[in-house]
Amino acid sequence: MPTSPFAPKSALDRLMVALDVPTVAEAETLVKRTEGKVGVYKIGMELQFAGGLEFARDLAASGHKIFLDVKLHDIDNTITKAVRNVAKMGMTFMTLHGYPKTMRAAVKGLAEEGNPNLCLLGVTVLTSMDEDDLVAAGYRGPIADVVEARARDAKAAGMGGIVCAATESAKMRAILGNDLVIVTPGIRPAGSAAGDQRRVMTPEDAIRAGSDYLVVGRPVNQAADPAAAADAVVAEIEAALS
Repeated sequence: MPTSPFAPKSALDRLMVALDVPTVAEAETLVKRTEGKVGVYKIGMELQFAGGLEFARDLAASGHKIFLDVKLHDIDNTITKAVRNVAKMGMTFMTLHGYPKTMRAAVKGLAEEGNPNLCLLGVTVLTSMDEDDLVAAGYRGPIADVVEARARDAKAAGMGGIVCAATESAKMRAILGNDLVIVTPGIRPAGSAAGDQRRVMTPEDAIRAGSDYLVVGRPVNQAADPAAAADAVVAEIEAALS
């Protein structure tokens, strides 16, 4: 059983739905249509720059678990102070890029604020990247080696978890044990288009591989019936856990 304080307690808990819409009004509608069907709502950059930070506060205040996907990366002092402020917002998860100094600075900020309820997630390698993308960005690769290095760095820094592709979850679980949670984007239910994602997996396979939380965007937020789409994902998660 997972030992992390941030480990999910049910199949529903494991579903993170991305509110990747351009306006708060559209996000509010999506929340209303999926309320009770989703464990965590993820608010990314698109919505953050359209009033999404205040919306995130409001959702958290109303009892929802919120994943603030900010992917911070800056000088140590800035990261420490930024994390201290996020820790006051009532968020459950937040991301930063998985560079060792960045993660250590974030952990420092969280400790200074004294908030044990915010899970810091280190982003390893974006699921939209393949080997060629990694080389073009100046990394030697392969992706598996970069993900492993950043996962080990996250554990050493005292992070709450990592973000990686589900295709890497099994190996990361062996490395991290149950001390850190594994959050995986690039989740595509059977029959869904991959879109701009490169390293994808179905919900059932991702859970079996060792993922704790699944981030699902377009298959839910662009569905004709988002609630039914969310139910279908949770059903796949339950099948994997049974």
